[in-house]
Amino acid sequence: MTRFLRLCKIAFVIFYYGLDELVLSGFQNRHIRLLVRVISIGRRLDTVPRGVRLRLALTRLGPIFVKFGQVLSTRRDLLPADIADELALLQDQVPPFDPAVAVAIIERSLGRPLTQLFETFEYQPVASASIAQVHFATLKAGAHRGREVAVKVLRPGMLPVIDSDLALMRDVAIWIERVSADGKRLKPREVVAEFDKYLHDELDLMIEAANASQLRRNFQDTELLLVPEVFWDFCSSEVFVMERMHGIPISRTESLKAAGVDLHRLAEEGVEIFFTQVFRDGFFHADMHPGNILVSVQPETFGRYIALDFGIVGALSEFDKNYLAQNFIAFFRRDYHRVALLHVESGWVPPQTRVEELESAVRACCEPYFDKPLKEISLGMVLMRLFQTSRRFNVEIQPQLVLLQKTLLNIEGLGRQLDPDLDLWKTAKPYLERWMHEQVGWRGAWERIQVEAPQWAKMLPDFPRLAHQFLERRALVNNSQQDRLLAALVVEQRRTNRMLAIGLLLGGAVTIALVMTQLVDWFG
Repeated sequence: MTRFLRLCKIAFVIFYYGLDELVLSGFQNRHIRLLVRVISIGRRLDTVPRGVRLRLALTRLGPIFVKFGQVLSTRRDLLPADIADELALLQDQVPPFDPAVAVAIIERSLGRPLTQLFETFEYQPVASASIAQVHFATLKAGAHRGREVAVKVLRPGMLPVIDSDLALMRDVAIWIERVSADGKRLKPREVVAEFDKYLHDELDLMIEAANASQLRRNFQDTELLLVPEVFWDFCSSEVFVMERMHGIPISRTESLKAAGVDLHRLAEEGVEIFFTQVFRDGFFHADMHPGNILVSVQPETFGRYIALDFGIVGALSEFDKNYLAQNFIAFFRRDYHRVALLHVESGWVPPQTRVEELESAVRACCEPYFDKPLKEISLGMVLMRLFQTSRRFNVEIQPQLVLLQKTLLNIEGLGRQLDPDLDLWKTAKPYLERWMHEQVGWRGAWERIQVEAPQWAKMLPDFPRLAHQFLERRALVNNSQQDRLLAALVVEQRRTNRMLAIGLLLGGAVTIALVMTQLVDWFG
């Protein structure tokens, strides 16, 4: 019943904001256009712009739909400008909740009155997102007294709403698997399960604090990315206190130009940051929309990226990293045969797939887009053609890479805003080739030896004893096997002897019977 009521609410919001008319108006069929005119009777949909209606509807439907709008806002090549501009407001302009409620959550979670925790506290939130909102403050307690901080407070009552929407998504996923020819290949239930995990991780701010701490440690020896310091004494599952960062939002390109920031260099460094996270660390910020990225204008860190909001991160195994890197390099070298082989070797396509056919299909998808600046590449068209190709060859969607695909879309959106002429391929290719050399070359082998050496040093003194124990067990096993074999031979020999004895007795009895019969004939 709860799911049914939620579905009714979604239908009501769609109708109230005229999203049904917004979708159907794009069709040219005269029957559908007649339907649009009928359902529009009595509704003044022209008084509010369509982008505003879509943004308000997504906001009203809750955090999952807001997240969906955030991703869409970076895809200006797929959306009209008015809709993209409105959806961009979802990044950090979701209506805030009552500051008094935020203060109550802080005091309950940290166990002290607000006046004992902070010297100053700005009751008006500086940012409000779908999951939490942020207030600026100055620390009063502890060793960090006087430090400027950002206090992130979880929205109250989020879990029931998210669980309800996820239940609907699971139902839809099951329905897709049953009625769609591509249902099993697309693995919708696995994708929803991944989305479920990451959304619930966002509802525990201690997880986000740990993510921030890990990302800060990964980049502490580089000049690519700034990550705020975490103040663990002031963190809980509902409150996250971090260093306040000063910078210009990356979406404000005119302000960045006025401050003297080199946008072309910034775009290239953004690509390097992404590939460093994915292929060096296997741990990447997976919510890199413009609302979560600033650019520092402080003299000591001028022009460096600042990362915010660490609720969603992704992780890749060594197999995933190696497979992706080889695919990227093969794409950059236009080695489509290698791409096709990698798909077969990884099990993403059925083993009976003809490599030559898959190679030809991938070439047809990607070849037209090389040697073009980013502004002339419609990644939406590329993805659509690749999807059609994958359906033809029964390519299985990998749920563990869904976040990476989403992040790639965000990165492309950022690159398009900063420098439409950026050649994404040429920027990424040298980095990937260097990474592959480090992984498979002598340097990579030496680094792995250094990592494993302490474990080997610990095991080496035990090696003679372990070898002796192994040989003893092997000998016991061999002896045991021989004993079992001899016992089986003895049993078989006894069985054979019994059969021979029975045979001899029967033969003797038959012989005696024949002799007695013959004697009777003679003397009868």
